[in-house]
Amino acid sequence: MKTSLCLLFTALFFSCYSYAAVEAVPQQLRGPNCRTHPTDLVFIVDSSRSVRPSEFEQVKVFLSQVLESLDVGVNNTRVGVLNYASSVKNEFSLKTHKTKAALLQAVKKIQPLSTGTMTGLAIQYAINHAFTEGEGARLKSSGVKKVAIVVTDGRPQDGVKDISARARESGIELFAIGVGRVDMTTLRQIASEPLDEHVDYVESYSVIEKLSKKFQEAFCETADLCSTGDHDCQQICVSSPGSYTCACREGYTLNDDGKTCNACGASAIDLVFLIDGSKSVRPENFELVKQFINQIVESVDVGDNKAHVGLVQYSSSVRQEFPLGRFNNKREIKTAVKKMSYMEKGTMTGQALKYLIDNTFTISNGGRPGVSKVGIVFTDGRSQDYINDAALKAKELGYKMYAVGVGNAVEDELRMIASEPVNEHYFYTADFKAMKEIGKKLQMKICVEENPCECEAIVKFQTKVEELIQALTRKNILFINM
Repeated sequence: MKTSLCLLFTALFFSCYSYAAVEAVPQQLRGPNCRTHPTDLVFIVDSSRSVRPSEFEQVKVFLSQVLESLDVGVNNTRVGVLNYASSVKNEFSLKTHKTKAALLQAVKKIQPLSTGTMTGLAIQYAINHAFTEGEGARLKSSGVKKVAIVVTDGRPQDGVKDISARARESGIELFAIGVGRVDMTTLRQIASEPLDEHVDYVESYSVIEKLSKKFQEAFCETADLCSTGDHDCQQICVSSPGSYTCACREGYTLNDDGKTCNACGASAIDLVFLIDGSKSVRPENFELVKQFINQIVESVDVGDNKAHVGLVQYSSSVRQEFPLGRFNNKREIKTAVKKMSYMEKGTMTGQALKYLIDNTFTISNGGRPGVSKVGIVFTDGRSQDYINDAALKAKELGYKMYAVGVGNAVEDELRMIASEPVNEHYFYTADFKAMKEIGKKLQMKICVEENPCECEAIVKFQTKVEELIQALTRKNILFINM
């Protein structure tokens, strides 16, 4: 009889709890209205012997993805490509192709030269030939920007410092992309200021295409659709490069249509950040991660019967920075986040997810029965352990999981971590400095609706029963055999 009652109670509780975990996830509304600046753009691509043929194909994919986002034409953006190794080959000049389709076909036909690495010579060629009027470059008086993107994977066999300075003085904006064992000093000598916007590094050619989004945005001429009134947001329009999102005033949350707003009650939520503190993040970027956490905390209504926030950092091991409910106001939480020290080791994301399941949301660590559980996982690289089982288990338990990846994060892993619908629960950017934009999106998503569970009375009953059982157990009146 006792077993039957227990099973009935358990079924009722978990049925209700599954409803409590369901929340309406607002969607963003993006207005795709990106018009690219007229630009004279030249790619300077290293195809030395250290670049394998398969890797060079990935460089061509990167070029094509950037080209896809451009408005190509005689009066818009003109594109040229210089291919270099021990010598420089002008694959096509700024005046050669007048349509995007022609450019994409030409890129497909480029073959690696497979000799040395004369980066300085290639930049010299760009100054003396590629950016001249005879090759299709426009006069300085036209106001058209001159941009060169250098892609290299090694140490050059000639000097780049002086010739790069000459290029910049002539009005060429230089971006430097390094791959693998590239010499970082060389990249900094090539690039224009500010260096943090003009130098990029990826560990291998297999992820270079992730940088394409950065350059797509760099060439995008922002149209302020909010100020022109070309939007359909009910309350607040937030401009972003060439686009916009809708937002709501305090006390409201965005509906699923991404346009209209609903009153957002101060509902209880258990929110835990699971943060990658591995050595690949680097100290300066870890500070940006902490700013990202506090940006989201600022949007949450923290309090005893409202939102509780916990923080876990992981690398080769897992460390709980503070449990749910330790702090009951935003100021204390944000101060604790700022004090978090950087672990700087490996990347055991699977182990961290298991810790989240086994410890973080438990009653002993501040988790509250019947309260929606939300996990935000941040990582910047491939996990060194298996994540699938723990990622699936978290979602089976009803946790709402968001995955945020930066740099070399593996998008398949982010998708495995994220709740359904996946595209609304995972975010990726190549650049740590873009995390602020992801933070804005998450701020609009984590507000839950008031009274999310129809069987609220059962949840309250279950909570009281648990408290009573704990009290009886402490007094040795009740013994439970598991």
